[in-house]
Amino acid sequence: MSFIHPSAVIEDGAILGDNVSVGPFVYIGSRVILGDNTTIASHAVIEGKTTIGKNNRIFSHAAVGTIPQDLKFNGEEVELIIGDNNIIREFTLINPGTKGGGSVTKIGNGNLLMGYVHLGHDVIMGDNCILANGATLAGHVELGNHVFIGGLTPIHQFVHIGDHATVAGASALSQDVPPYCLAEGNRAYLRGLNLVGLRRSMEREDINALKVAYRELFEQDKPLQSVAKDLFERSTSEKVKRLCEFIKTSKRGIPFKRTKKSEEKQ
Repeated sequence: MSFIHPSAVIEDGAILGDNVSVGPFVYIGSRVILGDNTTIASHAVIEGKTTIGKNNRIFSHAAVGTIPQDLKFNGEEVELIIGDNNIIREFTLINPGTKGGGSVTKIGNGNLLMGYVHLGHDVIMGDNCILANGATLAGHVELGNHVFIGGLTPIHQFVHIGDHATVAGASALSQDVPPYCLAEGNRAYLRGLNLVGLRRSMEREDINALKVAYRELFEQDKPLQSVAKDLFERSTSEKVKRLCEFIKTSKRGIPFKRTKKSEEKQ
């Protein structure tokens, strides 16, 4: 059984599923679709062509589906799609897509967006990601699955972050972070594999293969793209192949520094 607070404003045309809870002073626009068992806390705003799946929790003062913060936006038909089982905490801002970026912002399932998180237009996010307080994603950013972004970390537009990667808090990221890796600093660069996260979800054999691949890719005085191509062709590990494929297709480049030993050889 749904609960709608009498002070909430729900425009005609909005579609609400079963067992939905809408708190005081919430605004829900006419083209919004809310899935079953979703909770919207007080003073939240949900606008635009926004589809929200099942079992989501949206906390107070979140602004979801408001128009993109892009001066080129001119009222085009754009969309925001949010999957199931997400937690969207206080004062989070999520914008839909833009015509130039595919017209859709899409969030997967099981993600946690902590307070004051910003997801810009045309962001694509996978499943089971965690964005800590104040993390900021510019337009066109893509996140894989099981990504963690620390608090107060801005991500530059068009950056791509691979599966099981971590970007530490108070970093500033302007290039792509490959799967399974850890980036940190301002500007952020790779510090190694995300071993803490990998040990929670990956077999030791896969982790060992990634360790060997990481050393070969980033700790030798050889061109990164050629090493990635060669390693992709001869590796039997699917995880290593995924890492190499990400590097081969990166458009913004990989932020890494040669080890001191390698630098001394140059």
